[in-house]
Amino acid sequence: MSSASPSAVKDKPAILSISSHVVRGTVGNRAIVLALESLGFPVWSVPTVTLPWHPGHGPATRLVPPAAEFSAMMADLERAPWLGEIGGVITGYFGAVDQVEPTARLVAAVRRANPKAVVVCDPIIGDGGRLYQPQALVAEIRDRLLPLADVATPNRFELEVLTGLDLVDNNHLIEAAAALGPETVMVTSAYPLLRGGTGNLLVGAEQALLAEHRLVENAPHGLGDLTSAVFLARILSGIGGEKALQSTTAAVFEILARTAKRGADELTLETDAESLKHPMAMVQMRRLSYPSGNRRA
Repeated sequence: MSSASPSAVKDKPAILSISSHVVRGTVGNRAIVLALESLGFPVWSVPTVTLPWHPGHGPATRLVPPAAEFSAMMADLERAPWLGEIGGVITGYFGAVDQVEPTARLVAAVRRANPKAVVVCDPIIGDGGRLYQPQALVAEIRDRLLPLADVATPNRFELEVLTGLDLVDNNHLIEAAAALGPETVMVTSAYPLLRGGTGNLLVGAEQALLAEHRLVENAPHGLGDLTSAVFLARILSGIGGEKALQSTTAAVFEILARTAKRGADELTLETDAESLKHPMAMVQMRRLSYPSGNRRA
């Protein structure tokens, strides 16, 4: 329970974000914190690894906190008197497998302090057919973090890895998402129905929704981090699933399109923060049918 007086309580809850930090660029916690603070949410930011830039730009030094020190810091946060301020959690990229268990304990502590807190697991383990995290870490995310999450935001490849299934169309994505565990799953890079498009597939208890837009080639890194953060912000603002999907997809696409127009190699969030609040980009919304026998009870 927070020790803050009623007059000190903020309009929006704090969000705990556990992910990577880069010196240059707009990925990991750099993207998450900037987006959430632009939308009015205070952020508790825990770095799992510090890098000079995204590994996609080339190899560089990795600073990973020693396991004992990381665990001790997470234990400190568990007993923080302000834990009840937290209304949302995002778990993202991990620097080491031994960071997952302390993270799971902290998430459980947040839930005890605020049972209404919304937990998002962004299982950042691979993309484009390439797994860039060890299997032991994949297993820890699957077995320890996904069961704690209300929302998961895997890309298509990550969903395949986590479920062990070969997902060749959106029906398969819906089936796999419904079996993943969290009540709500948003699959990024879903199969497009528009020629030359891409989109996000939201699978919930009652419906499956696809939000599509034009595919932007050679997109900069950080889109998944940004998508998870904006979607959580929409949910915590009381916006329903369909509208949250539409406005999240529109905001991220608008920022991506503006970034690409500038020829930038990193998302230009600092310039385009207004797009997070009032996106004007159009996205195509579709309701998809659940495969027979797979609608959740």
